[in-house]
Amino acid sequence: MHDLVNSTELLKWYDGHARELPWRVSPSARAAGLLPDPYRIWLSEIMLQQTTVAAVKAYFLKFTALWPTVVDLAAAEDADVMAAWAGLGYYARARNLLKCARVIVAEHGGTFPADRAALQNLPGIGPYTSAAIAAIAFDHAETVVDGNVERVMARLFDLHAPLPKSKGALTACAASLTPQARPGDYAQAVMDLGATICTPKSPRCSLCPWHDICAARKAGTAAELPKKLPKLKKPTRFGTAYVARRNDGAVLLEKRPERGLLGGMLGWPGSEWRETLPEAIPPISADWVEAPGEVRHTFTHFHLRLRVMVAKVDSLQTNQKFTAAEDFRPADLPTVMRKIWSTAAAET
Repeated sequence: MHDLVNSTELLKWYDGHARELPWRVSPSARAAGLLPDPYRIWLSEIMLQQTTVAAVKAYFLKFTALWPTVVDLAAAEDADVMAAWAGLGYYARARNLLKCARVIVAEHGGTFPADRAALQNLPGIGPYTSAAIAAIAFDHAETVVDGNVERVMARLFDLHAPLPKSKGALTACAASLTPQARPGDYAQAVMDLGATICTPKSPRCSLCPWHDICAARKAGTAAELPKKLPKLKKPTRFGTAYVARRNDGAVLLEKRPERGLLGGMLGWPGSEWRETLPEAIPPISADWVEAPGEVRHTFTHFHLRLRVMVAKVDSLQTNQKFTAAEDFRPADLPTVMRKIWSTAAAET
């Protein structure tokens, strides 16, 4: 089977059908000598971890407008970067983004290393991201395997072992096809094929450049691949959030601990999140009123349900440090904290 598959047909398809993405150098521009910017490739790959292309585009454009180079990003204020990241989720990525930028400036003179091993030693860069940067930015013949590539390989070779157990076999299949010529374009071509043709549901096999050699198409099993182990049911956790607003419009926010969920982000004071509603202690003494309804949000590993307590306080009533109304930007909050604000604002 390996002998029947080569990169030629896929690269021809990519030359005519490559997606236009703000971080990508098109195949024609690359052929003309324009090289990808490793900073933009790295930034996009970190943002794309567990996030869709559609969601990432606006964030990528915002980041590159604010911080056009890795040197600019390394010099940015932590709070500004976390605020610009708000809503994109998985906030450890933003913290590692800053750490990585600063290591590149401090230890690599502001230049990304081209070697995959050196890339993987940087904060927040794992095996997939190091391979993607090395292949796409530096045209090294590294094997890049994301969810799209796994799906294409499972169908191309008609592999029925379920994910995640089959990751090793799928990676080996992908490695066997990675060419020495144009490996960066090839890596993006396989991902584009999975994103636009070899889609999870209703794959458009008739348009695929590997149509004639796809084992799953021949066997009629393409639509059921890749197989996956059943997902475990997510637990539900409960908690309480407190939204205090002064009569001058200032609000009581806190910075969450650096470690843990939503680490380093601004948020509303509240209880821990547990599988039974924990006892909650208000952050200040006030006439707290429960807002109608509840906030619901889903994280990777659990569902969250929050009751929201609201209070209006006099500006002379507390010594707590409030955020002035003119400095409060709900858009800088993580999504769940924005939901809490919306619920509280409806009450007040």
